[in-house]
Amino acid sequence: MTIPDDGEKSEVTHYHAAPQRSTIGNAATQHGTNDGAASQRGGTPAPARARGPHPLPVFLATITAACAGDAARLGRVLDGVRRYQAAAPAPPRPRRPEVARIGAVALRDHGGHGPIVVLVPSLINPPDVLDLAPGNSLAAALSAAGMHVLSVDWGETEAHGLDAAVAERLVPLLAGLGAPVALAGYCLGGTLAMAATALLGSRVRRLALLATPWHFSGYDTAARAGLAAWWAGAEPLAQTLGSVPIDLLQPAFWALDGQAVAAKYEALAGAEPDAVENFVRLEDWANGGVPLSITATRDLATRLFADDASGTGAWSIAGTRIDAAALGLPILDVVARRDRIVPPATALSANGPGTPLHLDAGHVGMVVGRRAPALLWAPLADWLRQ
Repeated sequence: MTIPDDGEKSEVTHYHAAPQRSTIGNAATQHGTNDGAASQRGGTPAPARARGPHPLPVFLATITAACAGDAARLGRVLDGVRRYQAAAPAPPRPRRPEVARIGAVALRDHGGHGPIVVLVPSLINPPDVLDLAPGNSLAAALSAAGMHVLSVDWGETEAHGLDAAVAERLVPLLAGLGAPVALAGYCLGGTLAMAATALLGSRVRRLALLATPWHFSGYDTAARAGLAAWWAGAEPLAQTLGSVPIDLLQPAFWALDGQAVAAKYEALAGAEPDAVENFVRLEDWANGGVPLSITATRDLATRLFADDASGTGAWSIAGTRIDAAALGLPILDVVARRDRIVPPATALSANGPGTPLHLDAGHVGMVVGRRAPALLWAPLADWLRQ
């Protein structure tokens, strides 16, 4: 089925790195973003820094290329950037209670009564987008729909790669709940949730994949080549830094859809005040976070993007092959048709098992857009309750 969405939002990634004090023009004032208060993983305070986008020179090159010589459009985009930079930060979200922890990774409790549903966010992005704001929270919607909702907080950077994130963190945390659970993984969190399900067997009763890449060969040749070139240049710098700050990751994601990056700021230039507030909350989320480990980034760039280990069935963790076709449980594969970060061709159900639910939305709008309650929250709640 296809459900339309008229509330598309930002489609970039999340980072935290050294302060950067550049702004666009004199109209922009300096603000520490709300990532300084709570939008690192788990709400851990971060040093205040000027509002993004970061790194600014790469961002300017991206939007200039997207505008392709259209000076009037570039001016509108820059007006939107100024408006974002000058806006006050949104109040931080409260930190949810911790119910279990292994290393830096915790399970947090969003309340509710009924069967347990665990939300698994991307390892790259903090979990804030799944509980973004009062009235705009997938976690709260599922809780209100009769489920006990927990979420994974990946916490501070740990040195391990994707396999250890699954086998040494996610799997034991889920097994420790002592009852079969439903999982709902968003973006790369869905990829990791699929791997965890293969290791957990009957302890997972249902699996929902939300804008989740599985067949990485579904990215076009230019995107995969660009990611490979980015990692070839970024890895030596990451080795020097000891990790991969999201400022270093950000250009790789901007490159997937520079037009969308320019378009959202162009739209902001003429937006109503309430739309600006919503934009600021989401974009501050998108412009804050903690670094990714070098090993996890290498796994993402080489084993998944380059080799498509998941899509080809070549991915094994702790001696278990991650075979989606052998899981033997209901899988809902939610695919955003306008997603450039995780294109529909990369979805599990594009060439494999899973019941597809196609939404006319983008990567982030499907979760927090104005029509997200009808687009995703309600159908997902109905499916998880079955």
